[in-house]
Amino acid sequence: MDLILALDVNNTTEAYRLADQTADSVDLFKVGLELFTREGPELVRNLRNDGHRIMLDLKLHDIPNTVAEAVRSCCDLGVELLTLHATGGPAMIEAAAEARECEGSDTKLLPVTVLTSMNQEQLIAIGIDRSPADQVLRLASMALQAGAQGLVCSPMELESLRQHHGQSPHLVTPGIRPAGSSVDDQQRIATPAAAKAWGASAIVVGRPIRKATHPNQAAQHIKDMCQ
Repeated sequence: MDLILALDVNNTTEAYRLADQTADSVDLFKVGLELFTREGPELVRNLRNDGHRIMLDLKLHDIPNTVAEAVRSCCDLGVELLTLHATGGPAMIEAAAEARECEGSDTKLLPVTVLTSMNQEQLIAIGIDRSPADQVLRLASMALQAGAQGLVCSPMELESLRQHHGQSPHLVTPGIRPAGSSVDDQQRIATPAAAKAWGASAIVVGRPIRKATHPNQAAQHIKDMCQ
């Protein structure tokens, strides 16, 4: 199981510092909307040139052609994982998968099912009268049939997804908190060891590592929990 550090910072200096500090313990670095919007593709290129593996977490969601062209650009950056919203629908995901194939890329497309910050009440507020677990399964089946290589899901849905779809999908889970850590704005969370036991391919951890006095030690501690 890979450990992914969320580089949810707002400048390249901090991003490079964290990458350098934790490279021995972290498997991939997640570049999200905040950092990518501020610093752009050049940051990703520089991290790749330094030998780092990248998860580009843009959660693409637009008409199929627009998403397909964005996927081509992201594949050219050499990112290992790329997120898009499963709620974009099968046509959007199929277009993304076709663009990836045309590029001859190994980038894994990971549709996001239900954000880990959402619970039943929030789903109802946007017109979805299903539990988070049921909504995840519905979106997951659609996304995988449309050509996605994996999914982003909360740890709470890992076991069910493995039961329904086996070991093939690459399942990446945020909402990971070591025991005793603050839950912050996450709703559906688990410990690193639980996520591994339930079938995660990779876990995303942010603040418990970034805010630690010694980030590399914090990252290594999380990996040790999963042995």
